[in-house]
Amino acid sequence: MNSTKTQKKVFTTRLIWCIIKTKQNKTKKKQRKEGKQMYKSDFEIKKELCEIGRRIYNDGFVAANDGNFSVKIDDNTYYVTPTGVSKGFMTPEMICKVDGQGNLKEANGPWKPSSEFKMHLKVYQQRPDVNAVVHAHPPIATSFAIAGIPLDKLIMPEAIIFLGAVPIAQYGTPSTMEIPESLEPYLQDYDAILLANHGALSFGCDLNTAFFRMESTEFYAKLLFYARMLGGEKEIPCGEVKKLVELRKQFGVPGKHPMEKLCPGCYEGDDTCSMSPTEANEKYGVESSAAYHGFQPLPSQVCPTPSSSNKDMESLVAEVTKKVMEQLNK
Repeated sequence: MNSTKTQKKVFTTRLIWCIIKTKQNKTKKKQRKEGKQMYKSDFEIKKELCEIGRRIYNDGFVAANDGNFSVKIDDNTYYVTPTGVSKGFMTPEMICKVDGQGNLKEANGPWKPSSEFKMHLKVYQQRPDVNAVVHAHPPIATSFAIAGIPLDKLIMPEAIIFLGAVPIAQYGTPSTMEIPESLEPYLQDYDAILLANHGALSFGCDLNTAFFRMESTEFYAKLLFYARMLGGEKEIPCGEVKKLVELRKQFGVPGKHPMEKLCPGCYEGDDTCSMSPTEANEKYGVESSAAYHGFQPLPSQVCPTPSSSNKDMESLVAEVTKKVMEQLNK
């Protein structure tokens, strides 16, 4: 009798466990399909940030204490790498927990969050689908950024499907609001952006995706550099690019893609458009295209125009000064 009850109890426990695991697996599949980040403990996230740091350092994408990356937990909680620390030698206790303004939520000993977290916040604010941001200085991609040459030549199927083009945001002073402002024209159409005379920024639904996009950006730059050494790249025609973008949709790749802005004409017709993406950009070019627009003053770089009240005050001061001088000269 007792044996039968025990068997029933074991069976019931196993059944409940199977039901729970089935629900968890369904939830995980749904999250993967929707591009959402699956739940991880705080320690696991910190370890993952350290691991990405080692990979970025070992790949030669940063030197000394360069680079920074972050993970979003919710709208007011983020984990961000510390300033003044080599990203190849971080340990979990160094990772900083900050709020939506970049302020520490928990005391973290001598470690302070990266001062460049401002540009991460701009990405999170403009792109609700993004849960991780990576900033590094991959040498060849950064060389393109220094030369003012965007990665806007669609030359390889894998790069087109998983990355798209990579524009250049104009130069801004690091750790100020100038860089976040420079990103704004591109955030709705791209998942990686070169920073003029600075480096690169990539982002995605999770930290690995953001890191892979940084790797893809550098690999894309390397191929374009080699192709130009061999006489110049030959672009895939827009009609063929459209087919690759459709494949991207079938694969369920999360993120954004600029193709519809690069060649609107292609999307109004069939798949026979033979223009190159560069020709399409010259014909349909828009402000958010990957073509580098050169330096334009950012909002925080423009000196404020004196208001009418300021002018009135200046007139009043001049009048008072004039009268005082008249009295002194009597």
